[in-house]
Amino acid sequence: MTNRMKAALWDGKGVLEVCDVDKPLIGPQDALVKVKSAGICGSDLLIYSDKNQPETLPQGHEIAGEVVEVGLDVDKSLLGARVAVEGIGHGKACSHCYYCNAGQYFLCENIGIERGGGYAEYVVTKSQGLYQIAGSMNWDEAGLVEPYAVALHAIRRGELSGGETVAVLGSGTIGLCTIAAARAMGAGFIVATARYPQQVNMARMLGAYLVVDPEGNELSEALLDYSKGVGSDLTIETVGGRSDSVITQAVDVTRKQGRIVTTGNFYTAIKFDWMKAILKELSLIWSATYATNNGRNEFQIAIEQMGRGLVNLKPLVTHRFPLSEIQKGLEISFDKNGGAIKVQIQTN
Repeated sequence: MTNRMKAALWDGKGVLEVCDVDKPLIGPQDALVKVKSAGICGSDLLIYSDKNQPETLPQGHEIAGEVVEVGLDVDKSLLGARVAVEGIGHGKACSHCYYCNAGQYFLCENIGIERGGGYAEYVVTKSQGLYQIAGSMNWDEAGLVEPYAVALHAIRRGELSGGETVAVLGSGTIGLCTIAAARAMGAGFIVATARYPQQVNMARMLGAYLVVDPEGNELSEALLDYSKGVGSDLTIETVGGRSDSVITQAVDVTRKQGRIVTTGNFYTAIKFDWMKAILKELSLIWSATYATNNGRNEFQIAIEQMGRGLVNLKPLVTHRFPLSEIQKGLEISFDKNGGAIKVQIQTN
């Protein structure tokens, strides 16, 4: 096996350039995974839009692949396994600090160094961050385990109770996964906002009873009508970005003493009416990635629900490109007018 590989690196000028780089070395507790699927995430798009310095390591955290090499301390039976990769948290965590002992690996106090992501032929991670996928799952689905785990974490952080009214703000990949997760976890009425026709159709297919335009008062009117003037019990904000408009909308449509969970990544300071949130006694909950809660890891829950057919996320993958065409995939991801939802980089 050669010690070189192909990887896509940002050149700082707007291009993901495929280069020859050193294959990552594995330590005693590591595994080397041949990447089969790597999704282009909205957070990557925001990072690239601002980044004017070239990269030395590839990005990409929505990863699935096949284990091809393991370290000295890793069970050899893992070789050949088809896995989803939790590279952000468990795959870099120390496993013995306060947060790791609580299953909150993303919050690890001794998080490992960055070793590169899935926009490459291979990725290395601690073997503890690998989760074997169900035999029925293809690489499209396997590459969606990570964003679906993010959605599950948001729903669990929001402590959804069966039959509650849920508003999902935004219908990108995380928003759509959140709709599916809310339905799978027992939500009652689900309403979502969406900007593009493909998002509207997918939101309905995944379980939203009503999908409205994010602009104007449609969302508020729909929720007030359904709830007889009360509002949503739980609102999940999935947009983030550089505007305060969506978090403001969340405060407006959530009922008194309701919960707001925000999963969107904000890249600038935001302002909204804190007094309104205070007087409504809203619970504002931040949700970043995924964890083990009540003894169950959200990657495992995601794989179980997807493998059993409780959620069908396969239609989310609208475009697939080889690593050599990742720049084209990036451009299509940026331009939602072309019908894209999830673009994946896949290899044979």
